Amino acid sequence: MKIFRRIVLGIVIIIVLVGLVLTVNGYCVYKDALKEMPLTDKVASIQAKENYAKIEEMPKMYKDAVISVEDHRFYEHGGIDFIALGRALFNDIKAMKYVEGGSTITQQLSKNIYFTQEKKITRKVAEAFMAMKIEKEYEKDEILELYLNTSYFGDGYYTAKEASNGYFDKELIEMTDYESILLAGIPNAPSVYAPTKNPELAKQRQKQVMTKMIKYKILTQEQADKILSQHE
Repeated sequence: MKIFRRIVLGIVIIIVLVGLVLTVNGYCVYKDALKEMPLTDKVASIQAKENYAKIEEMPKMYKDAVISVEDHRFYEHGGIDFIALGRALFNDIKAMKYVEGGSTITQQLSKNIYFTQEKKITRKVAEAFMAMKIEKEYEKDEILELYLNTSYFGDGYYTAKEASNGYFDKELIEMTDYESILLAGIPNAPSVYAPTKNPELAKQRQKQVMTKMIKYKILTQEQADKILSQHE
């Protein structure tokens, strides 16, 4: 029994030490990123982009769809959603591989503007530190605005405004509910869900977004059916 306890204690100590090393390394990556370009300068450079769109230019349906599918507790957490993180960790362990990230919109913004798309733990830790800093310095709507101006939508479109103009030939605010929900699903996998590449897969993704919106009571099933029926 004593040997078993010592083994368990040894494993716990190793886990704690590994966690500490990863945290320190991630924090160093985060600090190095800020040294290269402070957050305020990074944000200013994004806002200066030609096709930057203010949050007021985006339909409510589009914003609701994005939040529903990407981070439905966006307005409640401080940059990290520990409930989503715990669920993702459980699913990853169950699958014995990386299948779910649990990243919030703020963490995704951190990745978009500072870090790479690599699925490395150190980078994820740095991303978390950056997300907490962003949350301290910017309002939620500012964060959402920045996220939608730094996400990739496929076909060479790097802002929601570019994507709306390119896919629908209209300004963001002019998008229909159908188009808004369709656009909200694309950044998850732009090469797969771009409507010009795979229209059927784009529609399947749109239905997944709608399912989330129904789950979180943004839409009723009847409203969702009506939106889809207008484009049959």
